[in-house]
Amino acid sequence: MRAIEGILLEPVGCLADFPPGPFHEIAARLFGRKGKASESGSREYWHLLNLMAAAEPLNPAQQDIVNMFELSAVASVTLYQDVRPALAELKAMNVHLSIASSLSCAAIEGFLELNSLSEFFSRISHRDNAGGVKAPPLLRALRDASLKPENAIFLADTAEGITVAKTAGVNPILMMNDPDEARRLAMHNPAGGVVSLHELPDFVRLVRAQAARSSDS
Repeated sequence: MRAIEGILLEPVGCLADFPPGPFHEIAARLFGRKGKASESGSREYWHLLNLMAAAEPLNPAQQDIVNMFELSAVASVTLYQDVRPALAELKAMNVHLSIASSLSCAAIEGFLELNSLSEFFSRISHRDNAGGVKAPPLLRALRDASLKPENAIFLADTAEGITVAKTAGVNPILMMNDPDEARRLAMHNPAGGVVSLHELPDFVRLVRAQAARSSDS
């Protein structure tokens, strides 16, 4: 892996625990999804993104429904305890930090404001300014930050997230929130993995040191 210059972050599942209910409700109302919601907010979110990506562009009324339930989800998140110290350490290491999310602009701005995280991110990419969900926000984040994909990583805690990172040419790093799920997701060949965001600064240092040794040899 090349030296890491930037990290792209999707808040859902990687910065906070989001409730699955609002995402399931969007899928039920707009796409006819039946059955009970998953216990995982991330799985419900990425399933919804698959539906959105395959559908025709949403009309204004449908967009209002999506925005309403996303804001409801944002209001109920539980921020991971290690987020703020990890982001502060990464910023001190001159690692570029970008939000690259398929949430709406309103949802992202609300999330950052409610959790006092705006200071850590110099670029914010979302489905509204990227023009789509899944890969477009990552591509927009790379372009805005003038980052080469091979020098960036994207945290992912679902198979879909790993696939999207690879589609954008970015190194997918598995966020191992659940041990059993992490073992299954390891079969999708992420570029690495962390159990906690506390591990991310050391991971960046390790990759940078390995890249420096490779360039010297």
